[in-house]
Amino acid sequence: MPWPVNYGGVFDLFYKLPPLHAEGIKIHLHCFDNGRGEQHELKKYCEEVLYYPRNTGHKGFATNLPYIVASRKNDMLLENLLKDEHPIFMEGVHCTYLTLDKRFTKRKKFVRIHNVEHDYYKQLYNCSTAVFKKLYYLWESKLLKKYEQQLVHHATAFWSVTEKDAAYYRNELHCSTMDYLPLFLPPWNVTAKEGMGAYCLYHGDLSVSANNYAVKWLLEKVFDNLPIPFTIAGKNPSKKLSSLVNQNANTRLVANPSEQEITDLINKAQINILPSFNSTGIKIKLLNAIFNGRHCIVNAAAVEGTGLEGACVVAGDINSFKKNIIHLFDCAFTGADIVLRKQLIAGRYNNELNARQLIQWIW
Repeated sequence: MPWPVNYGGVFDLFYKLPPLHAEGIKIHLHCFDNGRGEQHELKKYCEEVLYYPRNTGHKGFATNLPYIVASRKNDMLLENLLKDEHPIFMEGVHCTYLTLDKRFTKRKKFVRIHNVEHDYYKQLYNCSTAVFKKLYYLWESKLLKKYEQQLVHHATAFWSVTEKDAAYYRNELHCSTMDYLPLFLPPWNVTAKEGMGAYCLYHGDLSVSANNYAVKWLLEKVFDNLPIPFTIAGKNPSKKLSSLVNQNANTRLVANPSEQEITDLINKAQINILPSFNSTGIKIKLLNAIFNGRHCIVNAAAVEGTGLEGACVVAGDINSFKKNIIHLFDCAFTGADIVLRKQLIAGRYNNELNARQLIQWIW
């Protein structure tokens, strides 16, 4: 379900619809209802929107398929797709079950790769502390590795969101039909402000294991003895995380902020601090900070293969994070910094140009 756009995973899904529609493409959107019901916003850009239930819980498990794939197996979806001969665009490895069905052998089938999924789940395993979750992530990673190795032979072409993921598919999975296509984004402009902000900021979905791990690492390893104000903002923080924040006098937690509140927090921050312990895909929160915030400090995993390294300070270890925070907290963000941001982004994140490239590849 690509609407509402209230978490990073659906930005690319939704924001490719308006430019494709503007180019005259007739979109028949098939999506899994996640309990939010029909979304009238989608009808502005689609000929039709069809909704299907996802088989969650034990109903979605299969012994030989990843859960993210098996739980989206739906016979009605397959029957509806067989009613015409249109090209099929699948969002993520999640929606590729139909590639196993021989009835679709001769159809044009394209897959948008959001992550190297088996690597993503392996890194979720590394970041999680709950025993059941760790077992699930490890099992899912093993199934996904086998599945992705087979998938590359069953679709017409693949498009990744980072050059790093494209290289992995080409070199490790021997996928000869992989190309890089930048993310589709909201109509953002670089709104970063010159001058000084008031605090350091981490933002993200705090119910995600990797984000929760990153915040815990920052609190315990980086801000443990820094007398610098630190704000953490995001969805559904755990009680453990809230308790950990309360132990640090210089830290505050903003739980479940609205999109406007997140933008306002980014605008007013002096430093956006966004380490990642998951190196596949691209982080919307990083792009949001680069478009709308001042200084950004990251680790290599957050920017590798994104082309965004020049907009950030890349810290290699805990001491490097601390030194750069202390230095940049007293450094004004300048007009030259803003010009550099605009130069790095220009031409890469252009929804209209990228939609035309997508159309050319499909037709």
